[in-house]
Formats: sequence, structure tokens, C-alpha cells
Amino acid sequence: MKVLGLVLAGGRGENLRPFTDIRASAALPIFGKYRAIDFTLSNMVNAGISKVGIITQYNPRSLMDHIGSGKEWDLDRKQGGLFFLQPFFRLSSQSIGYKGTADAIFQNMTILRRGNEDFVLIGSGDHIYKMDFRDLFRAHINNGADITLLSVPFSESSKDIIRVEGGKVINWYRDITPSDIEEKENLSESAGVYFINKFLLRELLFSCVPDGKDNLVEIISENLSSLKVMEYKFKGFWSNLTTDVSKYFKTNLDILNPDIRKELFYKHGKVYTKLKDLPPPKITTTGRVSNALVSDGSIISGSVINSVIFRNVKILSGAVVENSIIMEGCVIEEGAKLKNVIMDKDARVRSSRKLLGSTEIPAVVEKSGVI
Repeated sequence: MKVLGLVLAGGRGENLRPFTDIRASAALPIFGKYRAIDFTLSNMVNAGISKVGIITQYNPRSLMDHIGSGKEWDLDRKQGGLFFLQPFFRLSSQSIGYKGTADAIFQNMTILRRGNEDFVLIGSGDHIYKMDFRDLFRAHINNGADITLLSVPFSESSKDIIRVEGGKVINWYRDITPSDIEEKENLSESAGVYFINKFLLRELLFSCVPDGKDNLVEIISENLSSLKVMEYKFKGFWSNLTTDVSKYFKTNLDILNPDIRKELFYKHGKVYTKLKDLPPPKITTTGRVSNALVSDGSIISGSVINSVIFRNVKILSGAVVENSIIMEGCVIEEGAKLKNVIMDKDARVRSSRKLLGSTEIPAVVEKSGVI
């Protein structure tokens, strides 16, 4: 089976400001040395997909710097490989930019026309999960489906809610909150992953996008009666980072849970990322670390409790960092106290300063900020 991978990575992530003021949500740092897009991209590569298009739009510099030529994912190939699909100026249009997910794919129809792939796997670059997509491919064929979408269990915070009967999606509740739905049985949440025949996708795009239907969800939901859209239930760890800052904070700390760590990094292949040549982390004679992830190049002379420390962080003597996310290049000076904090890259907390947040509303230090 030949599959083309498309990663939707153009989202701005309004709910994640100020972290998304300087980068796309798919480029958000996570788990010490990874970016959000590493998980969807690695899942595709581990399933044997060798041609991937990354649809970017908003502030892609950080994302493109991270992905580069795709070497770490074995996508720097003569045949297939990696394609960045950035908006471009057209003589036939007065505006530049994608109006939605369907419009983004429609404007890059060339990647669908060229190549010998029969199917397209579409995933979001800002979702964190680990799975073997080949199981989804097999389910799609066995069910004789037109479209197979990945779903996660319904909850009161679900957004893209679907109703399923006998595995078939029969209703898609758009712009409706869970509290507005009376009948709660047979509900799931779409995980934003779609597997579809390439030629069917082209037909749907050509028939809908010129009429102003710019989003993939809109097109699929309005054709549920004529298409066989099947659900594939995903029961593992799944997190949509774009929910809000507290979700991003909690997801980062989830890596301290051994079960989640084992699922994300020891099942269904490796998680690939941009490599850097750094020494192992160093914990000095005054340093103390308890239930924390400390990444390469970091030097710990203070106390670190229940936290995630990214690369090249310096925590000086007497400083205490608890339940916090400290990104690459940050410095915590002597005697400083941090609890429930997210520090973006290259920020600094001066000596003896205190910065306290809560698990629901973590305190935030912007990139290169000084407290």
C-alpha cells in the first residue's frame, strides 16, 4: 500500500499565546528536546510512509529550521521525501494564504496529482500520540470505507464530537458544546486524523472548495449520508496541545508518568527529532533532582522537583524549581524559587526572585524574558 502523508502544521494556536507569538503550534517544544510535530511525523515514517507534505502557513521559520531537509526522519530522498507546502502568490487570486484545511490541500493539488500513491493520511502537527498507523490502514481496507477517521473517547471537554453507530460515523456536531447534546451514548471525539483514497479526496476538493467550503471537517460532515465514513478508536495517550496553556503545561509534565513515557517512547517505533551535539546533563555536588526529566547540556546545582528541564539549562546553587517547564537556554540564578512555571527559551530568573503559578494557571515567562 502506497500512502502520501500530509501534516497540517499551519495553525497559529491562539490559545497558546505567548508561546505561539513566535512559532507555529506544531513547533511547540515538548518533553525536553522534541517539537510537537515530531510525533505525527514519526508515526507516519514508522508506518512506512516515505513521502510527506507539511502544510505550513503561520510563522513557519522555527518549524522549518527544526525539520530541515527531513534527514532525521529519513525523508531526504531522491524519490518522494519531504515537501514544505507554504502559501504562495497566484495571479488568479488577490490574497495569499489558506482559508482552511481543505483549501490548503486544494491549493497544493500538485502533490496529489504527482506520485503513485493510492491513499492519503492527513494528521495534525500539534497533537501528541503514538500509534501504528498500519493498523488503521488495515481497518480501512477491511471495512471497505471511503474515509476512516481516528477517534478518542468522548469527554465533557470534547470539541469535534461525532456520533457513531456500528462503527459508521452518522453525525458530526460542529460548533456545539458537549452540554448541548442530550443523548450522550455512542459519542466520540475526532482526533483530526483522516485516511482516504487519494482520488476520492481530489473529487471532494474539486466539488466543494470552489463553492467556498474551505475546511475538511465541513466537507466530510456534509457528506456523511453519501460516504462510508468509519471510526477507528484510539485508546492510548492523546493530547491536543492547542486547547490552552494549562493543557500544554499538563501534557509536558505527563512525561514524568512512567506508563505514558513507556507508551510514547518504547512502543510503535522511535520518535525522531533534530539532533544536537551536547554533553550529558550534569548534576553538581549541590544539585538535587527528584522525579524530573533533565535534558542534554543542562547543569543542575539547585533543586529540581517534578519538572521537565530542556537542553542547555542552568539552575544555580540554592535555586528551587518545582512542578515547572524550563525550556532551552534558560538560567535560574542563585536562591530563586519557581513553582508551576513555564519559561520559554533563553529566559532568566534573577537571584532570589520568586515566581509562583498554579496547576490550572501556570506562571509564564516569555522567550528571552528576564524576571
